[in-house]
Amino acid sequence: MPEFDFSTTLGPAWFPTPLFTASGCASSGKELSQFFPLRDIGAVVTKSIMLKARPGRPTPRMAETPSGMLNSIGLQGPGIDTFLANDIPWLLQHNARVIVSIAGENVDEYAVLARKLRSVEGISAVEVNISCPNVENRGLVFACDPQASRLVVDGVRRTLGGDIPILVKLSPDVTDIVEIARGVIDAGADGLSLINTILGMVINVDTMRPHLAGKTGGLSGPAIRPVAVRAIYQVHQAFPKIPILGMGGVRSGRDAFELVLAGASGVSVGTATFSNPMAVIDVQNQLREILMSKGFNSLKEAVGFAHRDE
Repeated sequence: MPEFDFSTTLGPAWFPTPLFTASGCASSGKELSQFFPLRDIGAVVTKSIMLKARPGRPTPRMAETPSGMLNSIGLQGPGIDTFLANDIPWLLQHNARVIVSIAGENVDEYAVLARKLRSVEGISAVEVNISCPNVENRGLVFACDPQASRLVVDGVRRTLGGDIPILVKLSPDVTDIVEIARGVIDAGADGLSLINTILGMVINVDTMRPHLAGKTGGLSGPAIRPVAVRAIYQVHQAFPKIPILGMGGVRSGRDAFELVLAGASGVSVGTATFSNPMAVIDVQNQLREILMSKGFNSLKEAVGFAHRDE
């Protein structure tokens, strides 16, 4: 009987396991490293970094919701230069594989961020988070605009060349996610991260005002998993050769397995780590056991299995 192969690839990047952190839920991994060696998972996906330091939105900026949570952090972070000076060396020193997530306020900022990453050694891939408001277009989210999405990815691709894989993170808050995916793939994306949070809102019934200072926020957690499964399934059906890093409400190996069956080549665990810092490891171990119990010889055999006989 052949040895079970748990490895995965996202474009040209190889990872020994298919479990990753989700951007924004583990910063750059320092907190989680207290609980397990970061080298034991596929990679750390960093919190989306921007060109300049950002204080984030005022508080309150988090709220618990049924089967999930709402956040309105506002991409708080130190800025790319401080991040490259401190976070990347620390991660590499701890033998972590690294996927750097970037976010910009306009098309040019993404290209500048990519230029700063181009010469940094040890980065496995770049996640281009286009689920951000475009300040040059009345605050419209890039991922909701096919043309803006293409421009961002084209700029990053041209800047990075072909050396570093690009994963594009898409928003589910669109009419047709397959068309958005088509545009960024045409522009040079090696893979896709599906899905980002869903826009939501909580009103405090005692104060009778919006609970979050920023009014709206991103919904994450188990409540959005069926949306993630749907988006992954639709995009994999349309582009079966494009790798997908799936995420959205994964708390168990069964949850991760569902995303793999839909078409995900890798799975990120995010919100679950707030209540269980070992969630990524637990899901990883459970997924391996499930795959082997189902008779698969590798993770790759299971990717998109739900599409068989269509």
